[in-house]
Amino acid sequence: MTFVKENRPGSLIQRAASVEEVSNMAVYVSSPLASATTVAALRVDGGVVDTPF
Repeated sequence: MTFVKENRPGSLIQRAASVEEVSNMAVYVSSPLASATTVAALRVDGGVVDTPF
């Protein structure tokens, strides 16, 4: 079993985020597509944290 499955059973995707998934978020927040995203904490954690804050 992976660390996430053993220690974070509530994870929605049951794995750690990939490097590509994290970099995709970085590309998004630095692009014009994120122009309406202000003062946000954006998590790339695969659903490990189940609260909005």
